[in-house]
Amino acid sequence: MSLLDKFVAAITPPEREQARMEARAKARAAAGSDDWLAMVLDHHIRIEEAFAAIKIAQAQAMRRAALKSLSLLLTGHSNAEESVIYPALIRTGHKSHAMAGYTEQAGAKADIGELEFLDPMTGDFMDKLEHVRGAVLHHMYEEESDRFLDLKRLSPHEQQHLTERFREEFERYLGGYAGIDPSAGVSPPAITGASGTTH
Repeated sequence: MSLLDKFVAAITPPEREQARMEARAKARAAAGSDDWLAMVLDHHIRIEEAFAAIKIAQAQAMRRAALKSLSLLLTGHSNAEESVIYPALIRTGHKSHAMAGYTEQAGAKADIGELEFLDPMTGDFMDKLEHVRGAVLHHMYEEESDRFLDLKRLSPHEQQHLTERFREEFERYLGGYAGIDPSAGVSPPAITGASGTTH
């Protein structure tokens, strides 16, 4: 981990697991059965699983495949948020939340890109992975506990629009890879929403 990574980690300590669980429960209560927020939360869970899959992979090829799955999922998810959810935040008077999200996601993409050039079986790789994981967990906590909940006050018509556009942008990037299994590398099943229905 670089000195900058260590500095950032020191000034943004991770939330306790209990706080993350409470934030997710609050967001889950606000979400519909298969709306944009339910999809966001589903993606967040899959991202956590993808990080775990990298850590438990025992061979270099498996770890690289798991990293590729994480990279695809993070990029598809962040593109959908950046194209749909963050502009909605700006439009509804929450520009600071949107700009923080853009900045954090750009940093995560850059860090994932760095990981691709490290030997995945080394301590340097695992240190960097843990740094990225901590930053992503913090980002998801911020979205679940505060940033996104104000958008649930929008009209049913606006909620439907956000849901359709979020799904469209996620599918646009991932295509047949949207249902990736983080424990098995990249595989191309259909996209499933939070309710488990196929889209």
